Amino acid sequence: MKTLYITQKLPAAADIWLQKTALDREIFPEPHPIPREILLQKIKMADGLICMLSDAIDADLMDAAPKLKVICNYAVGTNNIDLEAARARNIIVCNTPGVLTHATAELTWALILAAARRLTESERFLRAGKFIGWQPTLLIGTELFGKTLGIIGSGRIGQRVAQIGHAFGMEILYSRSRNPDLEKACNAKLSEFGDILKNSDIISLHVPLTPENKRLITMRELKMMKSSAILINTARGPIVNEADLATALQQKIIAAAGLDVFEKEPLVHPGLLALENLVLLPHIGSATERARNAMAKMVIEDAAAVLNGQSPKNRVV
Repeated sequence: MKTLYITQKLPAAADIWLQKTALDREIFPEPHPIPREILLQKIKMADGLICMLSDAIDADLMDAAPKLKVICNYAVGTNNIDLEAARARNIIVCNTPGVLTHATAELTWALILAAARRLTESERFLRAGKFIGWQPTLLIGTELFGKTLGIIGSGRIGQRVAQIGHAFGMEILYSRSRNPDLEKACNAKLSEFGDILKNSDIISLHVPLTPENKRLITMRELKMMKSSAILINTARGPIVNEADLATALQQKIIAAAGLDVFEKEPLVHPGLLALENLVLLPHIGSATERARNAMAKMVIEDAAAVLNGQSPKNRVV
């Protein structure tokens, strides 16, 4: 019987799909990312692997798994996997595209609204017993109607964020390649990266983590933004230089930010933690029951397909 190793416990609904595969399976039981030394041991006899974006799947790990035929990443991004190493070893790699678009876009908007209207700051203020009554100048935020939303990376998630922004009455700027459908749906305008930084009130990042996009946002880019700008990152942490962002927020180079991802997860740059003009979330972009269940179904079905000699639906390599 083929063996499937899973590096973290999946949602409860996954048990049904796992039972249907008839694969022998083992799941790392602890509620935290699997230590590398344990994964190196467990992978030795595995035919298939379902891994998390926090797992570094490199050439050394693949070489420790002579039977490995498929790696299914419980995420859309695959920056945690050495794709070239997998290709060289004829290991198939799959991911979970599409099913977390709405969840991540909605979470992006939760961050936009929280940062623009100072929601987390307001809640802390109230819980601390500081609210003594309505005041004309209390916790003034930013109204989004008529403002400009800049989308850096107009894939599925970026497009959905733009559509919601259009419903708020915002002007939409977007980068990278032309998208006629987005332009028609949102009256969006294709713009150069620098122009988006200079002209947007809200800047939302939706690019994959590639060598070109690593530290795409540094102090140079932050200084190009309006002093009233709000930066949102629900893509990948290393796209933003956290030390530079902390300085920019402290010095009011930009007004606020919202982050769901971090450079060295689960660590967060200490300069960010005390800032009132920053909303921080623990990487919950896809954390809805619908999205996480759909992701589980996709990785289980693709792993089973490969191990049964069939073609997976969501192959990357």
